[in-house]
Amino acid sequence: MARKALNKANLVALGADTLADLLLETVKGDAARQRRVRMMLSADQGLETIRADVLKRFASIRRGRSFLSRKAQKKLAQELSDLTQLIETRIAPDDPDTAFDLLWTQLHLAAGIHERTDDSWGTIGDVMGDAMAAIDRLAPRLSRAPEALAEDVFEAVSEDGYGAFDDAVPALAEALGATGLARLRALAEAARDAPLTEADHARYGFIPDATARAERALAGRNLTADMILRDVADAEGDVDSWLAQYTPEQLTYVTIAPAAATRLLEAGRPEEALRLIEAVRPRDSSVPWDDTPELDEARFACLEALGRTDDLRAALWHRFERHLCPAALRRHLSLLPDFDDIEAEDAARRLVLRHEPIAQALVYCLEAPDLPLAAELIDARSDEIDGDAYEILTPLADALAPGHPLAAVLLWRSMINFALDRARSGRYGHAARHLTSCAAADAEIENFGSHPSHAEYLETLC
Repeated sequence: MARKALNKANLVALGADTLADLLLETVKGDAARQRRVRMMLSADQGLETIRADVLKRFASIRRGRSFLSRKAQKKLAQELSDLTQLIETRIAPDDPDTAFDLLWTQLHLAAGIHERTDDSWGTIGDVMGDAMAAIDRLAPRLSRAPEALAEDVFEAVSEDGYGAFDDAVPALAEALGATGLARLRALAEAARDAPLTEADHARYGFIPDATARAERALAGRNLTADMILRDVADAEGDVDSWLAQYTPEQLTYVTIAPAAATRLLEAGRPEEALRLIEAVRPRDSSVPWDDTPELDEARFACLEALGRTDDLRAALWHRFERHLCPAALRRHLSLLPDFDDIEAEDAARRLVLRHEPIAQALVYCLEAPDLPLAAELIDARSDEIDGDAYEILTPLADALAPGHPLAAVLLWRSMINFALDRARSGRYGHAARHLTSCAAADAEIENFGSHPSHAEYLETLC
C-alpha cells in the first residue's frame, strides 16, 4: 500500500486523539512550541484568559537579560509573529481596544530585545513592523479618546531609540482624527521649544563633554519633534507644514527633494515641485547630483504633470543612457510617434552593445529581457566578461541555453575559467556542472565562429 501524503486531509482523518498524541510528542522539550499551543488553548477560554497569558509572556520577555544568539533571535521573532497574528485574529474582531493595548505593549518590548541581540538582519525590526501594520489595520475601529491616544503616541515616539514607533502617526492617523493630530502637533512644538531635561541629558550620558552632550541631546530631541510634525502634516494633507520642517537648503538635498516634490505634486503644484527638483545640489561632490532613481522618478512625474512630453522623453532617454534602465526605455518608446520607436530601439541596442562596463549591459539584457541582444553582446565581447559575476551569468546562461546555446556556453566558460585561474576550490563543483552543461550544448551549436569548439576548449583545460 502506498504511503499517504502528509497533508491536512490525511491528518484530520487520523482523529483527534491520535493528533493530540502526536502534538504532545512534537512539542516535548520545545518550550517555544509549548507556549504556542498553550496560547491557542487560552484563546478558547475567552478574551480575559488569552489577554492575561499574552501579557504574562510579554513580561517574561521584558525580564530577559541574556544575549540572544541568531538562532534564539529567530525563535523569539517567530513567537512574536505568532502572537501578533493571534492578537489580530482572535482578539481584535471582538475587542479592538484590547488588541491595540497588547500590540502597543509588544512594540515597547523592542528596545529591550535590541539591547541584547544583533539585529543586523532586521529580523526583530521586521516583526515589530508587522505589529505596527496590524495596528494600522485595526486603528479605524479604536474607541480611545483622541487626545489621550496622541499623548501615548508622543511619549512612545519620543522615547523610541530603535525605530519601532517610527510609523505610529501614519498608522493611527484615522484614530487620532483632527483632535488627536492637533494635540500631537502641540506636544511636538512644545517639546521643540522647551529646555532640555535631566532625562534628555541622561540619554546621551556616554558623551563626556557636557557642551557636546547638550548639543547632541538637543539635536536628537528636535529631530524627533520634526519627524512627528512631518507625519502630522502628512496626515492632514498640509504640504506647506511638511515643507516647513526643513530649511531651504535641506530641501535641495537629493535625499529629501524627491519626497518633497511628490507631496507638492499630490497637492496639485507641479511647477513648484519641478523648481525644487531642479534646485537639487550634491552634498557629496563625488556623487553626481542627479544620479538617483528617486530624483529621476520625481522629475518624470513633474514633467508629465506639466504636459512637457518632449522634455519627459529626453529625460527618460538620459536615464537609459546612464543606467540602461529597461523601464525608462519602455516608457520613452511609448511616448514616441508611430515608426519613430523602431529607430529609437535600434539606437538603444547599439548603446547596449558598446556600454561600459559589460556587466551592466548583461544585466539589462536579463531584465529587459532581450536574449538575442545578449547573445550578440556576448559573442562580440566575451573576453571582457568577469566570471566572478555568477549572480548575473548563471541566470542569464540558463535563459540563453534553449535558443542561444553558444552564448550560454561562453558564459559558462567564463565562470569555469575564473574558478580555475583563481584556484577557487569552493567553486570547483559548480565549474564541473558548467562543463557538463557545455558538453550538453555542444550538439546544438553548428558554428562556434571565432570561439574554440568544445573539444578545443577541453584541451586548454588539460
